[in-house]
Parts: sequence; C-alpha cells; structure tokens
Amino acid sequence: MENRIRLYNGIAAAAIFLGLPILFFVLGDFPERSILKNGLSLLTIIAFCMMLAQFYLARSNKNILKAHKMGKIVKYHKFIGYTFIAILFFHPFLIMLPRYFEAGVDPIDAFTTIITTFDSTGVILGIIAWCLMLVIGISSLIRNNMGMTYKTWRVFHGILSIAFLVIASWHVIDLGRHINSSMTIYIIILAGIGILLLLKTYFIKSSKPSGETK
Repeated sequence: MENRIRLYNGIAAAAIFLGLPILFFVLGDFPERSILKNGLSLLTIIAFCMMLAQFYLARSNKNILKAHKMGKIVKYHKFIGYTFIAILFFHPFLIMLPRYFEAGVDPIDAFTTIITTFDSTGVILGIIAWCLMLVIGISSLIRNNMGMTYKTWRVFHGILSIAFLVIASWHVIDLGRHINSSMTIYIIILAGIGILLLLKTYFIKSSKPSGETK
C-alpha cells in the first residue's frame, strides 16, 4: 500500500511541477522565437517550478508525505534545491546568451543595461530574488557554522524562503515571456499554498524534526 502511495505521489508531483508548466508553455499563444531561446525559457520555467516544489517537500506537507521516509525526502529536498539554485544562478546570463548568435546590441552592454535599469519593477524584483536565492543556498551549506540554534535557523530560513517565493513569483509574472493567465493562476495558487504550509510549520509549530533543513 505504501509503495502504491509513493508511486501516486511521484506521478502527481511530476504532473503538477513539470507536466503543467510544460503544457502551459507548449499550448500558450506566444510569439515565435528561436529553439535556443525557447529552450532556455523552458529550462528557467522548470527551474522556478521545481523551486516551488521545495515548499511541498518539507515537514509542512507531512500528511501527503507520511508514506515516504523523511530521510529520503530531505535528500530530494537538498538535491533539488542545490541543482535548481545553480541553474537559476545563471539565469541573468542565460538571458543574454542568444545575443551572441544575433546581430545587434553587444550582449555585455545589454546585460549591463538590464541590471542597471532601476525604473523597471520586474528587474528590481528579479535582482532581489536572485540575491535572496544565493543567501538561501549559501546559508544552507554553512548552516552548522552560523552559530544559530536549530529553532533560530528554521525561522531565518523560513523568512528568507517566503520572501524569495513572493518576490520571485512577482518577478516571473511581471517579466516572464511565456506567462499567460493560466500560468499566472498556477503560480499564485502553488505559491500561496506553499507559503501557508511553511507558516504552519515554521511559525506555529516549533518541534525539531530529526535531520530536516526545511
């Protein structure tokens, strides 16, 4: 029975966090772009959706994950987090990559213009989300050397995660090239539920789970 539940959970997770965004991407009525640009856009969308999934691979979602061993969930959580933080770290640079194969503005000049365009709310939100993501990733790696109690760490990590989720979601909805009403609703619903789950665990319950980081 538990094996079947784990299988169903895996299928549901793949459908929600991979299948749906890919479906929105494929079926969306967007301007035609090169294969490289579409590939990079899809990679970024998947990376962001997998970061959304992080909020469901946690003790806060224990009612759904009770058939799974928490040790494995923690390993998946860490692997997904570090993998897709690494991908999103290069997101600002990947935006410029196609310009190396096109005539026009120099990619470095274009990149400089983007990160210094402070009259764009979407750009500012993107820069803030990118910095928050780095702080989350680095602080997770050096957690044991930060001199915090586990309870303090949980609150710190939770606040950063919520701030990142809100700001990154706003950035994606505001500037995303492949965002339509379906994708917007999808992001808002998953982000909202993820935040509620995190608040429930980090700020309502304070018991310490063995070996968990989120």
